[in-house]
Amino acid sequence: MDTTIAKLTERMIAFSDGNHHDIDHFLRVWAYARTIGISEGLDPQTQLVLEAAALVHDIACPLCREKYGNTNGRHQEREGEPMAREFLSGSGLSDAQIDRVAFLVGRHHTCTGVDGADHQILIEADYIANALENGYEKRQIEAFSRNLCKTAAGKRLLRALFAV
Repeated sequence: MDTTIAKLTERMIAFSDGNHHDIDHFLRVWAYARTIGISEGLDPQTQLVLEAAALVHDIACPLCREKYGNTNGRHQEREGEPMAREFLSGSGLSDAQIDRVAFLVGRHHTCTGVDGADHQILIEADYIANALENGYEKRQIEAFSRNLCKTAAGKRLLRALFAV
């Protein structure tokens, strides 16, 4: 698993073409997703899919900036799912794993109909990273913690980072 994740990390850094913000963001999301997944006791295959999805979750951001002039979450989901599928081809992940990662990339901003622990954890990790990067207000973070954060590890991270 570690070799696959290391290779994907290097490929995503190269794919990001020197955009330090994008690189910092996906590495941050990956670190939180990895931490939450391990703390929640995910099985190794689900953990691998989660970590791969965390690394590539914003793969569509450069395209969205160019095509739409922004990185709106709905645009990212629509454009990102097929991009993730193509990017992961030949990565060593199985077809089923690639399908699941692409599914997660295509829904990482969708908080309704959450399908699985990996989906929930990706949403939580991305939210935590975005809250730090964008200076979310305490009341917004409290509402997320109360209404959308489901994992014990995610709640612990929110408390430690934001005192909520």
